[in-house]
Amino acid sequence: MASFEVIGGNKLKGDIYPQGAKNEALQILCAVLLTSEPVTVSNVPDIRDVNKLIELLRDLGVAVEQTAPDTYVFQADHVNLDYLETEQFVEQGRAIRGSVMIVGPMLARFGQAKMPKPGGDKIGRRRLDTHFLAFEKLGARFEYDSEESFFDVTTEGLKGAYMLLDEASVTGTANIVMAAVLAEGTTTIYNAACEPYVQQLCRMLNRMGAKITGVGSNLLTIEGVEKLHGTEHAMLPDMIEIGSFIGLAGMTGSEITIKNCKIPELGLIPETFQRLGIKMEFRGDDIYIPAQDHYEVDTYIDGSILNVSDHTWPGLTPDLLSVALVVATQAKGTVLIHQKMFESRLFFVDKLIDMGAQIILCDPHRATIIGQNNQIPLRGIRMTSPDIRAGVALLIAALSAEGTSIIDNVEQIDRGYQNIDGRLNAIGAQIRRI
Repeated sequence: MASFEVIGGNKLKGDIYPQGAKNEALQILCAVLLTSEPVTVSNVPDIRDVNKLIELLRDLGVAVEQTAPDTYVFQADHVNLDYLETEQFVEQGRAIRGSVMIVGPMLARFGQAKMPKPGGDKIGRRRLDTHFLAFEKLGARFEYDSEESFFDVTTEGLKGAYMLLDEASVTGTANIVMAAVLAEGTTTIYNAACEPYVQQLCRMLNRMGAKITGVGSNLLTIEGVEKLHGTEHAMLPDMIEIGSFIGLAGMTGSEITIKNCKIPELGLIPETFQRLGIKMEFRGDDIYIPAQDHYEVDTYIDGSILNVSDHTWPGLTPDLLSVALVVATQAKGTVLIHQKMFESRLFFVDKLIDMGAQIILCDPHRATIIGQNNQIPLRGIRMTSPDIRAGVALLIAALSAEGTSIIDNVEQIDRGYQNIDGRLNAIGAQIRRI
C-alpha cells in the first residue's frame, strides 16, 4: 500500500492542465463495443480505473492500439463472448464501478451480457435497479444470482419503449442510451441524466450514426438504427479536477492558472467556490486564481448561513462536496455542507477534526463547518484515504497544513487523478510517494 508524505504550508504557483474526464471516459470506452469499426478516443486520462477498463476490453477481444500517450484506437470486431464466463472477467468487473456500462452495448449488439455486481468507491449504496428495469422495458430478460452477486441479461431483440426513470442516474442513462441506439423503434427516456458526460456520449453516438434528440435535456428520444460506424472523439477536461484545483489554490493561498477548462461545461462549479470566497478570473478558456491570504464565505440575502449541497445536473456534482468542505475549514464564516446523494461520503471529517478543523457532523448527510479564517492552520497528521474524492480533499488539507502529513491508501487517489503528486510538485508542492 503506497502513501503520500506531504509537507504542508507551501504556496504553489504556475499553470496546471486538467486530465481528461474520468467519468466520461468510462462511458465512452464502453461505447466502442457498439460497432465493429475503429473508434479513436483522445484525451484519455492515464488513471487506474480507466486503465483497468481498457484492460477488460482488450481481454474481451477488443483490439486496442495506443497511438499517443492520451490517444487510443479501439476496434471491437472480434469480441469473445466466452470471456464473460471466466473468473478473470468476474475479477475485472468487480474492480471498477464503470464496468456495468458494458451491459447496454453488449446487449444491443450481441443479445447477451453478464456482469458481476461492480465495486468502486465505498461511499454508500449505489443501486443498479435503474439500469436493469430499463433493459426489461426494452425487452431484455435478466436474472440476478444473489449468492454470487451476478447479473445475466439476454434478449432476442430489443424494442424501443417509453420509460420514466426513477432516478436521474448518469451511468444508468448512459447504459440505457447505448442499448436503445440499436433497438427497433423509438425509445423515450424521461428524467434522463443530462450531465456534460452524457451529452458527450450522445454526440459521439450521433456521429457514429445514432439518432438521438433532446441532448442536454432530461428528455431523450432515440430512433433505433441497424448499425453504427466508427468515429473520433475527444474527452472533456475533468470538471472534478478543475474544481479540486480551484479549492487547492484558495486553501493554500496560491496563484494558479488552470488551463483549457471548457468553462461553459463547468455548470455551478466556479460559482460555488466563488461563494466560498475564492476569487478567480476567466481568461479565455483558462481559470486564473490569484493568491489570497483570506477568503470569506458568502451568505444568503437575509444573512443566513450558506448551504452548499449536491444535486443532479445542472446542480453541483457530489464529487466536489468533499473539496468544498475542506475549503470551508479555513474560510471566514460558517457553511452547512449537505450531501444528499450518498450516505457515507462525509465520513472523512473525523480526520479533518484531528487536524484541527471546527466541524460538527450533524448526521451522515450534513456537516457544519466553522471557518477559522486562516488564523489557526490545520496541523499535519497520519490519515487514510477512504475513497477517490475524499482522498484528494485530504491531500488539499495536508498541503495547507503546518507540518508533515502521511496519507495512506493513495491507490484510491490514483484511481481518479493522473500523476497528481508529480503535477502538483511541478508547481511547488512537496509530496513524496513512499
